[in-house]
Amino acid sequence: MRKQKVNCAKGTREAGLGHAILSASGAHRWMNCTPSARLELEFDDNSGAAAVEGTAAHALSEHKLRKALKMHSKKPVSPYDSDEMDTYTDGYVEFVLEIVEQAKQSCNDPLVLIEQRLNFSKYVPDGFGTGDCVIIADGALHIIDFKYGQGVLVSSEDNPQMKLYALGALELFDGIYDIDTVSMTIYQPRRENISTWAVSKESLYQWADEILKPKAELAFVGDGNYHPGEWCQFCRAAVKCRARAEAKMKLASFEFALPPLLSDEEIAEILSSIGDLTSWANEIMAYATDAAVNHGKRWPGFKVVEGRSNRKYTNEDAVAEAAEKAGYRDIYKQSLITLTKMEKLMGKSKFNEILGGLVMKPPGKPTLVPISDKRPEINTSSAKNDFMEV
Repeated sequence: MRKQKVNCAKGTREAGLGHAILSASGAHRWMNCTPSARLELEFDDNSGAAAVEGTAAHALSEHKLRKALKMHSKKPVSPYDSDEMDTYTDGYVEFVLEIVEQAKQSCNDPLVLIEQRLNFSKYVPDGFGTGDCVIIADGALHIIDFKYGQGVLVSSEDNPQMKLYALGALELFDGIYDIDTVSMTIYQPRRENISTWAVSKESLYQWADEILKPKAELAFVGDGNYHPGEWCQFCRAAVKCRARAEAKMKLASFEFALPPLLSDEEIAEILSSIGDLTSWANEIMAYATDAAVNHGKRWPGFKVVEGRSNRKYTNEDAVAEAAEKAGYRDIYKQSLITLTKMEKLMGKSKFNEILGGLVMKPPGKPTLVPISDKRPEINTSSAKNDFMEV
């Protein structure tokens, strides 16, 4: 049972708070590679347009959720506003309201906090973050994180960012509500991904004391060993990190032997690293190119040249007029709009009603992926035949 009544004050993302050295969003990185947090401080944050678009989507989803909960809110205006963003933020609000209704089954007045500042400095030095939505009811705490990115698929299972948010929420409410279970949800609409993971409060505290706190203490002072891995992807220091470079160059030990001359174990090792190796090589090229083009850097053995380009019309209306005046008529092409655009034009229900029987999804090309991939394994012999028949 709840121990006492609390006010339903909602936190907001406050301006001027600064950026935590050990941020919740970077926890996966600094927990695996403890010196990386301090090293990143030496590099500018070049997160780009995707991050700005994500911020705009968060602001819109916050506004819509506040309105849905009968709270005052002014609609934000952004150059990223679109029908797509409207659709995805509407879906997020509907999902949150469903969770609130579920909470009401065990608690008449669950507490809902939007963009709540969460302090987990008990375990992480100067640790704080912002929870998109926190729902507290008798016996249960639910953290929901809205991710607008469409690149990396994010799972809530054992997700350190979500666990830090949960610890921050427990710090606020564990003495007020009898919380037993903590649920954490990643809502990632552009990847059609809703991932929920639940854990007991006791096991979360145990993780915080035994694993999180020692790692955070090392990371805060920049101590520990560099440990490159898939968590390097969003590290600002990754492009110049010697440990990561050495890990990638280990593949050179295979001396570029032809695949049939490699052992199964060697090929498996290459397969496990090839995605990050390609990403790393692209990052090196992008960094070197930017330094040469925009900052006058001269790399030994390389030069800046004008890249290849394709011809294009300077004025399509003038081109059409000139071609038709010369007697040419067959100068236009016509094609159906894409399935996605057609569905957006009609709406899902109308699209299914009118065109449902005229749409098919052929089998995808067989693809080799790590065993951790959640897609079910297919029969390779039948899959090959199915794909060839399409």
